[in-house]
Amino acid sequence: MSDVAETLRHSDLASPQRVASPFEFWPAALFYAPVAAYWAWQALRYRSITLPSIANPLMEYGGLCGESKIDLFESMSPEGRKWLAPYVSIERGPSARLAEDLARLLALAEEAGLAFPLVAKPDIGCHGAGVQLVHDSDELRRYLAAFPSGARVLLQFLVKCEGEAGIFYVRRPAERTGQIFSMTLKFFPQVTGDGTSTLKKLILEDPRAGRAPHLYLGRHAARLNWVPARGERVRLVFAGNHCKGAAFRDGRDLITPALTERVDWLARTIPGFHFGRFDVRFSSLAELRAGHGFTAIEFNGGGSEAIHIWDPDMQLTQAYRDLFRQVHLLFEIGASHRARGYVPDSIPALARSWLHERMLKHSYPMTQ
Repeated sequence: MSDVAETLRHSDLASPQRVASPFEFWPAALFYAPVAAYWAWQALRYRSITLPSIANPLMEYGGLCGESKIDLFESMSPEGRKWLAPYVSIERGPSARLAEDLARLLALAEEAGLAFPLVAKPDIGCHGAGVQLVHDSDELRRYLAAFPSGARVLLQFLVKCEGEAGIFYVRRPAERTGQIFSMTLKFFPQVTGDGTSTLKKLILEDPRAGRAPHLYLGRHAARLNWVPARGERVRLVFAGNHCKGAAFRDGRDLITPALTERVDWLARTIPGFHFGRFDVRFSSLAELRAGHGFTAIEFNGGGSEAIHIWDPDMQLTQAYRDLFRQVHLLFEIGASHRARGYVPDSIPALARSWLHERMLKHSYPMTQ
């Protein structure tokens, strides 16, 4: 067992008082209604509903929606990209070009020194849409076959570490250094076979997975009747996203000055980056807290969320306080940039970007 797995196994972070908060699996429209109302209030206060689109003024739509991962990655300085998991990408062609696209992507991966298993993901997407772990060229072929034509696909190095965290960073334009607004550790639910129960039964009877079986049954549809051996552990989700079934623990108490300094430095390798979240993988909590020993797998802008709110022990009132503070900071930073001459994007432009992202999201292969 790795250092991080062993540390978490013996910590309160791995053993919350509850398996899920009372609001964790509410419908999104219900949970986010107060946040939408607060956004509207901030829009009236700052006289612009799209002001957050310039919170990160050099990022497409401020990273609110529809941003390209490739563009974000390539905006980093060479020093910053050393902390990013390597990747290659292509634009998916027509269905008839499947073999050509596969050969081209494999050639790019070989040239970059990437070897299976690898992470396949879309260039434009959110909430882990379309993310899969592919173990060989046959699995990659099936992934590409299900991928929409004209959309870009990434193949990224698999960081083989037990630990994953979301680190939310904020820096006001007038501040010399930024701060870590939130840090959240991610866990990947699993069930353990008893030698007699099917995978479906294990999922339905699990204290947490059974609360939201729709997050797991679909992706395991082909083997729901399989009976895992006694003691065999089955990981239920690969992508570290709450809406895909990952479990989160509030890690704000683990933030250190050394980690803050490193994340602030990393953020500054991205031009105009003031607000967003880095998703990182790490092998040691001690190294992470010391500000090294981690690799970024993604980062996002204004559309990011402080995901510590999904800790099972989080109170609803505190979750809303933190989300409201996040929205306020987004508008405040946008206002600072507006005063410097940046112009917020229009409502129609944002709406088109959001609709395009939503359309793509529903056309990607199923997330693992």
